[in-house]
Amino acid sequence: MPSPVTWSDDERRRFVDDGVVIRRGLVHGAVLSKARALVGGWLAEAYDPARLTAYTERSFAPELEEHPDILTLYRRSGLAELAGDLLRPARPAPVTRAQIQIRLPHGAQQPVKRMHVDGVSCPHLEPRDLRTFTFIAGVVLDGSSTADAGAMHYVPGGHYRMADYFATDWVLGQPAQTPDDIDAQDGTALTAEPGDVVVMHHLVPHRVGINASSTPRVMAYFRVSHAQHPDLARRALSDPWLEYPALAALARPGTV
Repeated sequence: MPSPVTWSDDERRRFVDDGVVIRRGLVHGAVLSKARALVGGWLAEAYDPARLTAYTERSFAPELEEHPDILTLYRRSGLAELAGDLLRPARPAPVTRAQIQIRLPHGAQQPVKRMHVDGVSCPHLEPRDLRTFTFIAGVVLDGSSTADAGAMHYVPGGHYRMADYFATDWVLGQPAQTPDDIDAQDGTALTAEPGDVVVMHHLVPHRVGINASSTPRVMAYFRVSHAQHPDLARRALSDPWLEYPALAALARPGTV
């Protein structure tokens, strides 16, 4: 079994090929229970149904984004070390906030997002705004592990298709977030349980499915960036391994 602070060769290969890797049970004990209680308390006491669309587009529990018990999910679970290991010998920029995403049980009239890549042509941003990063790490806090319970759906290997799209058919400011062939896909559900960590390459197109269960699906996401991401962001859209020096040799021929 791999060390909790490094990726195995198999996990690295899976990340290169699929763009996604899951580390099961990484977060546990008080680190997990404190964060779950914090977000659960917010949902019971502070959630405003009138702001559901804004929460879905940006973040639920925005007042908790920088709370120590939320940031500990990244900083004290081994996740920060895994983030650094994925980018070595480059370094990640400090992670100072989280995004809380909740898929409420079906019937809440929650908006459903289409396939997209975060930070590009987002409906709630100015068309020419670019809010990208290197990869996202999501910690499951609560919810069912079934595919129909608000799980994220992604396109395996879609980061290669998106890199080609950004290199050939995209200009900054256009409204389309993905090409038609990606937009038409349902995607593969990422099924995970509380305490599991999902790490996904920024270029992997994804959406979130409807939650047909009776339990809210609660995720804490951390956007991780290469320390020089502001200078590399535009090039990284069409070069999926620009920010991953140690993984470039594993990539598909012709993609770097």
